[in-house]
Amino acid sequence: MEAIDVHIHGFLGLDTKDATHDNILKIAEGLFKKGITGFLPTVYPRSISHMREDMDSIKKAMIIQKKEGIQGQAEIMGIHLEGPFLNPARCGSLDKKAFLMPNEKNFKSLIEGFEDVIKLITIAPELDGALKIIEKAVERGITVSMGHSDARFEDAEAGFNAGARGITHILNAMRPIHHREPGIAGFGIMNPEIYIEVIADAFHLHKKIIEMIFRIKDPEHIILVSDAVKYTGLMSPVEADGVLIGGAMTIVESAKRIINEGFEKDMVLKCISLNPSRYLMG
Repeated sequence: MEAIDVHIHGFLGLDTKDATHDNILKIAEGLFKKGITGFLPTVYPRSISHMREDMDSIKKAMIIQKKEGIQGQAEIMGIHLEGPFLNPARCGSLDKKAFLMPNEKNFKSLIEGFEDVIKLITIAPELDGALKIIEKAVERGITVSMGHSDARFEDAEAGFNAGARGITHILNAMRPIHHREPGIAGFGIMNPEIYIEVIADAFHLHKKIIEMIFRIKDPEHIILVSDAVKYTGLMSPVEADGVLIGGAMTIVESAKRIINEGFEKDMVLKCISLNPSRYLMG
């Protein structure tokens, strides 16, 4: 069975900021040993020049895989840009100093030369100019997810209408659900067509919250992600000022975890295989 992680920064001491294709390939090897068959190395928001260096390393690793084959490695399926068009008010563990306003100049400077390998980008839809950039990304075949966002329900709906098709790690680093304002989280859970990422380790979401999501949301639009960072596989998740820095386990491990807690096996396995595959196909 395939297992695809669309949101992962690193693993076993390495991550996408290392700016070397060899390390990206080592991550691919480590993930394959854990049962991951494909992944999107996820680039942190940094300066555009640094993000382009990170993308260049990933693209070189993809070229090597294509040339030499992927035996013993998880397939590098493309790049996920988590930013830089995000809301500083919902930065989570990301560096808000690196966030940029979504305008055509910044967008072109970021993606030029990498249009063929960028598969996913996370954008906060409430920012001025964001809807136009969502449309431009979709025109180029890039799937757009909304996240690190203080969006109200209507802002998220506008992002969806502009072409966004996902919500990045639902309920984490976003406006929470309020009884007078359901926000982006409420939109993601309630809208039957949008996909939502769920970090299903033992730390990011309470078991009953995950249960609530699966009760309300069409399971075919739920995608388990790891949001793994370089510490994953080496130690428990790291916290800074009470904020979790990345995930704590692979998607295969988190899938097994919630299956063991009573979630229906076939449903959960689709959330790491068929669902992310369909999501990336648009």
